[in-house]
Amino acid sequence: MTNNFAICVKSLIKQYGKFTAVNNISFKVKSGEIFALLGPNGAGKTTIVEIIECLRKPTKGEVEVFGINIRDLKKQINIKRKIGVMPQNFNAFDWLTVKENLEYFRNIYSSKKSVIELIKDVGLDGKTDALYKTLSGGMKQRLGIAISLINEPELLFLDEPTAGLDPQARRDAWNLIRKLKGQGKTILLTTHYMEEAQELSDRILIIIDGKIVADGSPNKLIEEFGGKKLIILRNCKESLLKNHSFEYEIDVEGEAHIPFDSNEHLFKILDIFTDIPDIEIEIKKPDLNEVFLNLTGKQITAEGLVK
Repeated sequence: MTNNFAICVKSLIKQYGKFTAVNNISFKVKSGEIFALLGPNGAGKTTIVEIIECLRKPTKGEVEVFGINIRDLKKQINIKRKIGVMPQNFNAFDWLTVKENLEYFRNIYSSKKSVIELIKDVGLDGKTDALYKTLSGGMKQRLGIAISLINEPELLFLDEPTAGLDPQARRDAWNLIRKLKGQGKTILLTTHYMEEAQELSDRILIIIDGKIVADGSPNKLIEEFGGKKLIILRNCKESLLKNHSFEYEIDVEGEAHIPFDSNEHLFKILDIFTDIPDIEIEIKKPDLNEVFLNLTGKQITAEGLVK
């Protein structure tokens, strides 16, 4: 494997007795990108990450981080110096302040990183002396990210970083993650939120039951597996559609679906119907939810379960 990538994973297998948690997974993560492992709870995402972090031993396969094989026990310390980790169930000390928690972890890592600078970087200004137990969920996640940055890592692992957050706190976390990418960090993100993967990721690996279902950029996955882009017309009469050359489907309640494949095609159809009274128009473009549904026949709930 080449060391021109931050992470190289080849034919990775992890078994627990007869159960295979990770089944022949291969992928590479480029330096400076956000790479998402997307899948439901129990898909194997955290296991993959913990193997890369040198916390679990693979059953088979090879993993390199910055060109260092994780099986080389003598060199694992060199990997750990270059990575920062925010685990899925992150927690800090309830009775320590934001500043005190960061100082505690800075001492563990013998880091020279400025605590005040970190607090500003993650947007915890004004919370320096607040006890951890008094912070909101979003603020706690920000502190978790700050702690993962204490050793000034090149590679950051964020395991379900916005799980349980409200929509605004989730978007605030996304902005922080984008900021970290802008600073040159490589980020491996695990998530079960489709929108999160689509908004943040340069590339996505979709995993279910320990196996790769698909991989590529969000746009590539949507283009290949997302289905048709549709103009939806409500309160429409079929007589308004018959005299045109485009394809359409219409139901008995007057809802018409017209597929389009380019902005030029879209605008031509909109020009026809925009000024017709009572017609409601909706533009429906496929997203990762539809990609996952088309590939697996299933959906992931907000709780990360498959249905």
